[in-house]
Amino acid sequence: MSQTVAPDHLLETRGVQGNFGAFVVAAAFDRGGMAGFVLGDGTVRLLRDGAWHGVAAHDGGALALAPDAQREGFLTGGDDGRFLRIGRDGGVAELAGFGMKWVEHVASFADAKAQVLACVVGKQVHLFDGAGAQLKSLAHPSTVTGIVFDAKGKRIAASHYNGASLWFVASKSDHPRTLEWRGSHTAIALSPDGDSVVTAMQENALHGWRLSDGQHMRMSGYPAKTRALSFTRSGKWLATSGAEAVVLWPFTGGGPMGKTPTELGGADGTLCTAVACHPQHEAVAAGFSDGVVLLADIASGRLLPVMGPGRGPVSALAWSPDGARLAFGTESGFAAVVDFSKA
Repeated sequence: MSQTVAPDHLLETRGVQGNFGAFVVAAAFDRGGMAGFVLGDGTVRLLRDGAWHGVAAHDGGALALAPDAQREGFLTGGDDGRFLRIGRDGGVAELAGFGMKWVEHVASFADAKAQVLACVVGKQVHLFDGAGAQLKSLAHPSTVTGIVFDAKGKRIAASHYNGASLWFVASKSDHPRTLEWRGSHTAIALSPDGDSVVTAMQENALHGWRLSDGQHMRMSGYPAKTRALSFTRSGKWLATSGAEAVVLWPFTGGGPMGKTPTELGGADGTLCTAVACHPQHEAVAAGFSDGVVLLADIASGRLLPVMGPGRGPVSALAWSPDGARLAFGTESGFAAVVDFSKA
């Protein structure tokens, strides 16, 4: 990676960009590699065959986005109480409606054996099969603030007040393993090996549990709230937002307890607002409050600028499944996809 590339060089030469005038809530790629964005005005923007396509999805704000368990398309949730499936052609199908209750988080898992969809409505996590038939609902003691499937799709973890809950998707008893720690937990991540659960907390800190031995892990010192958590594919590092640099906690050699985090990128007076680890390499994409997007190689610390400042705080980041393309969006409504595979 080079540190001498002009800030907007990759965006201008390898990117497709759009300005949509509404907060970019989330970005994702479907399992076939198509990019999608959900916006605060309720629309979905698809980048298909190099052109933008708008979809009128939610009557109100869109709150969540995830790839569908099928090869093509997305899942969305909104403050209109609808859990939707968005097709590659822009078709909209309602999987479930929850009246006046918001659908705040969505997720999916797919492999050769199973497809599972999930959405969060208040204290409930609702699970569906790949066809959209509801399987069951999982009740929590308070509002669920984040969900994530493990790498094998056997468990789903949910963050909420005073800790997290870990459920077996196929279990008939539906009794979770409860992970307790007093306070408000606002986001959640699972390590690739499924042994570490980490949550972001309201008081500018992270808390974690190592499932194999019950060890608690406390990671603090952030000047702002951590809103984005992302493990590298190897599970050796947890990248986080919430500081003036990308903060990477080591999850090797007994870490992160007793270990000093690595910090990459950033500048005085700007906060890292979004992170997304590369799906294949030990690298992380990061977005900042001044609009900068960069790619950092963890081993060498080298930085590659992807977008320069000036387009609003970065609010969304996502990699394509093959790691060749990066999607990102900002609070001002700017969205782009940069293709790193082009010759």
